[in-house]
Amino acid sequence: MIIPPYLKIGDTVALVCTARKFNPQEAQPAIELLESWGLKVKLGKTIGLDNFQLGGTDQERANDFQKMLDDDSVHAIWCARGGYGTVRIIDQIDFSSFLKNPKWIMGFSDVTVLHSHIHNLGVTTLHSIMPFSVPKAEELAKETLRKALFGASLTYEIPNSDYNKKGSTKGVLVGGNLSILYSLLGSKSAINTENKILYIEDLDEYLYHIDRMMMNLKRNGYFDKISGIIVGGMTDMHDNQIPFGMNAQQIILDVTKEYNIPICFDFPAGHLPDNRALILGKEVLLEVNTQNTKLEFL
Repeated sequence: MIIPPYLKIGDTVALVCTARKFNPQEAQPAIELLESWGLKVKLGKTIGLDNFQLGGTDQERANDFQKMLDDDSVHAIWCARGGYGTVRIIDQIDFSSFLKNPKWIMGFSDVTVLHSHIHNLGVTTLHSIMPFSVPKAEELAKETLRKALFGASLTYEIPNSDYNKKGSTKGVLVGGNLSILYSLLGSKSAINTENKILYIEDLDEYLYHIDRMMMNLKRNGYFDKISGIIVGGMTDMHDNQIPFGMNAQQIILDVTKEYNIPICFDFPAGHLPDNRALILGKEVLLEVNTQNTKLEFL
């Protein structure tokens, strides 16, 4: 995997909309954060565009993202917010210039489309807070993004969960939002999980739909040769009037029960204020034991 150059003081980060709309006023906390790190900010033309839910038309969002990909003065691209819309433009993007001059692509949720597609191109990306989430993000989440961007070492130790399956493993970290991973199955953006550690999170889903998505990943072979699973926030889950009978954690354990792999639950990443940065495409060591869980980027 190719790791884009880490940032240094004076480098430029571009903000663009690949999905939902985002205006310049909303961008101010993110701009101030980047400037406090000694970075310059370039606002894409989609910041402030309003096309119903989206930050501009498909063509406007594709053009803006393409321009920042091809701009050698831009060292990282920070997607403004998630929601929905990135999949509508992914097939219009030409990554040939990006592959010659890779740069960090940052975000989470709907940005999983980009994480997965770019992973298949052989380049690492950053699953992290977005400009939209900066005002509510915990300081630790912001600091882990800074450390990841500037190339500082990253190791996380988190408390044990009662749902954890213990074990130790190494593998390349992949994944993101479960609903997006599910929606990409069968496309050229779907990821290969062989010998990899899969990270998943989700928001505002019905429990039966979590089961449906996990079953589809299983039927597509996602767990057959996987090294481990990290489960982040399963936030604001819903149930029907007749209960499904399991919570999100129990569903994941049930679907994966035949696989002898470590599984970590309640990892601080996803639709949470404590959404810590994860370098997708980087090899990690995952240790799930009786005391805690350790995730070390190698």
